Amino acid sequence: MRIAIIGGVLLLVGAVAAVFGVLPLEAVADLAGRVVPILVFVVAVTIVAELADEAGLFRVIAERLAGIARGRALLLWLLVLVLATASTVFLSLDTTAVLLTPVVVALAAHARISPIPFALTTVWIANTGSLLLPVSNLTNLLAAEHLGLHPLQFAAITAAPALVAVVVTAAVLFATRPRQLLARFEPETATPPDDRVLFRTAAITLAALVPLLVSGIEVWIPACAAAAVLVVAFAVRRPAALRGSLVPWQLVVFASGLFLAVEALHAAHATDMLAAIAGTGEGPLELLRLAGVGAASANLVNNLPAYLALEPFADDPVRLVALLIGVNAGAIITPWGSLATLLWHQRLVSMGVEISWPRFMLLGLLAAPLVVVSATLALSFSA
Repeated sequence: MRIAIIGGVLLLVGAVAAVFGVLPLEAVADLAGRVVPILVFVVAVTIVAELADEAGLFRVIAERLAGIARGRALLLWLLVLVLATASTVFLSLDTTAVLLTPVVVALAAHARISPIPFALTTVWIANTGSLLLPVSNLTNLLAAEHLGLHPLQFAAITAAPALVAVVVTAAVLFATRPRQLLARFEPETATPPDDRVLFRTAAITLAALVPLLVSGIEVWIPACAAAAVLVVAFAVRRPAALRGSLVPWQLVVFASGLFLAVEALHAAHATDMLAAIAGTGEGPLELLRLAGVGAASANLVNNLPAYLALEPFADDPVRLVALLIGVNAGAIITPWGSLATLLWHQRLVSMGVEISWPRFMLLGLLAAPLVVVSATLALSFSA
């Protein structure tokens, strides 16, 4: 509810700016044309992910992974790492934070091993693993739309830093929890899905959706089609699951408020000072500078407004990806660095898992610079 209140206040600020002429109505119309399809995608893919989870898809996948691990926590963690990365890349970081977190925490509890490494894996990978495709992160969607890039063109630029970011994140995670990850456990018997028809429908729908998200079709179209298929299936088989909370209205209000408020700041030239901080050029040092500014800004105010404020100064694909590295992969220090981290923490609290924010931030201070620097250098050398 807090993020909806913040978003409402920001919407009011933007509306006042428009009324007094600070923000031209033409700019508001252009902004709406740019972000409405993105917000429609966010709503649709959230509904898809929530209903797939309701059908038991994520739980069954996690239980299968536990069986494959054969009692080895390290192998189970590596499989969770792959699952978290795939979930983030194709279904967005918020899906990983909201839906995968309780699955892997419950999986760790069933295996009688510490849930902390698995919880940290989901939230860190949700952020650092969100570089590869436009659909992986709301900031990526904005960047791809800004440059007019096909998803595969986008992936061609981001592939090297995306891979490095995940590998370095995994290395830091293992280095901080070696004893827990080298433990053994007794896997429990997997439980079948409650409704096999819904389970198969969700599995087939997601399998069809993933390639369509990188096909070049505007992503909101296949996402809406997938959401419609699952809504119809649940209306027939389990109508009680179709509740208003499936729609992430708080996120939509929050994002809309940020978009409008930052656009008003741009119109008032209040962000012009950032040009001197962001710098220019595509050399390694220049890209590191931009990525560092992006990471610092994301941890100060949140990654979405940080991206929006700095986007005008990342004027080509390579610089824009450097900015994405900073605001995506670097936003793992403060709890408010990304919305995904806040959503992740809410899920942990609801499951009775305690996370020390000071320790979380200390670990983030260790991991974020390593991930951002290594991913940015990978971008520089591959560009």
